[in-house]
Amino acid sequence: MKQNFLKGAVIVSAGGIAAKILGAFYRIPLTNILGGEGMGVYQMVYPLYCLLLTVSATGIPSGLARIVSAAESRGDAAKSRAVLLKSLFLFAGIGLCGSALMFLLAPFLSAAQGEIAAVSAYRALAPGVFFVSVLSCFRGWFQGKSNFLPTAFSEICEQAVKVALGLFFARLYRGEPLRAVVWALASVSLSELAACLLLAFLAWGERARRPLFRERAHLLRAKQLLRVTVPVTVAAGLLPLSNLLDSILIVRLVGAYSPDATALYGLYAGAAATLVNLPVSVCYGIAAAIIPAVSACQAQGLQEKAEERTLFAFKCTLFLSLPAAAFLFAFPAGVTSFLFPSVAGQEGQTLASLVRVLSLTAVLLSCVQTLAACLTGRGKPKAAALAMTVAVLFKLVAESVLLRFEQISVLGAAYAAIGCYFVALAFDLLYSIRETKNRIAALGLFFKFSAMSVLSVLCALAAARVHVLLALGTAALVYLALSVLLRAFSAQELQWSGRKHHAHHRRAGLQP
Repeated sequence: MKQNFLKGAVIVSAGGIAAKILGAFYRIPLTNILGGEGMGVYQMVYPLYCLLLTVSATGIPSGLARIVSAAESRGDAAKSRAVLLKSLFLFAGIGLCGSALMFLLAPFLSAAQGEIAAVSAYRALAPGVFFVSVLSCFRGWFQGKSNFLPTAFSEICEQAVKVALGLFFARLYRGEPLRAVVWALASVSLSELAACLLLAFLAWGERARRPLFRERAHLLRAKQLLRVTVPVTVAAGLLPLSNLLDSILIVRLVGAYSPDATALYGLYAGAAATLVNLPVSVCYGIAAAIIPAVSACQAQGLQEKAEERTLFAFKCTLFLSLPAAAFLFAFPAGVTSFLFPSVAGQEGQTLASLVRVLSLTAVLLSCVQTLAACLTGRGKPKAAALAMTVAVLFKLVAESVLLRFEQISVLGAAYAAIGCYFVALAFDLLYSIRETKNRIAALGLFFKFSAMSVLSVLCALAAARVHVLLALGTAALVYLALSVLLRAFSAQELQWSGRKHHAHHRRAGLQP
């Protein structure tokens, strides 16, 4: 079942929203149960897992989606199926190595972070790396075929299992924080297994059309997969790698003048960054859906059309991320006190300050995510990798300087993150949107949606005195009303359909 770009983006975004809502219901009570210290240990372990997870969950699907989409646009179904078979053999082995690496490095990482008790937590997460590697092969294959429902279903399944098991174990071992953290992280591995089994079942359903696993793997060489997926994986993995280094830099540098360094890191990574990344997760649907759309144009040599679709994806990203960032900037205390009622006093004020500073990253990182996907679809994943490499180096240098000042403290990491994503966005824009008219249009879209976002937030100021949810509803209604009045999207853009796209393929003789 194929979906066009808008439907695909909505499906993946809806799945991401549902998953994040479940994740929010998980993180909020989990934070309240474990407290700042427990969440600090939880977040110390999570960056390495996120690094390996991003390599699998972002790099592999994005690279595979491009290969599968190009094959499908040429009517080469045999190669499309061979991609799945070959990738399962290749990346399952890589995932197994990743799990073993995480298990074996657990003592060294815990010692480097100054928290030796985290060894068991690292090992509880280790099996999840293997399961996600397998899961990602299925996701990339389905996305390349412009079928985004399996990705959405698997994300919801993944979060539902994690929430159910994680909260059960956290409450069961409430009096033993370390044990509660270990079992909460073990629940993550079990959730990845459940999602993997679901997608394997959906892929097995394809046998009704043609025996899926009878395609000969020699139709595709491993180096062809790696040539595409490695640059994407590097680009996707650099950011979580920097987050892993954050867990060391923040705790050690802030710990030089504050006894609460672990708790401050927990507030930054476990609460503030998680909240600000919610709009980024919603916009992931755009990034996932644009790869096959742009790749199909690229396979036909339609460069101008590919850039037009890149601009449209950028427009959709700004439309969703800018109002979210404006709302978080305007009402950080209301949002954090509502979502994290147990974080009060000085910790509550610190959390609100972190959310306000990080709110801009909701826009920057969302746009970087989308443009990096467009570059992957256009066969330029190395450009995205280069952009993120320069950006992460900037971030680490900035953190090393800013975190040493007690008056800045953990906010230094937030300022460094803004600089990081701004650098990455500048590079990605330079490589992905080259036509002068399109660059001017992109700048105009930024100012237009920024003005709409600011006006919607101003209209919600009075409602915020009553409750933050009333302010959210007011801002959303005003923003939607302005979108209609100012015609944020033309009728032609909203009618962009896969049917016309495939008809063009047939006219061009690209499909049988």
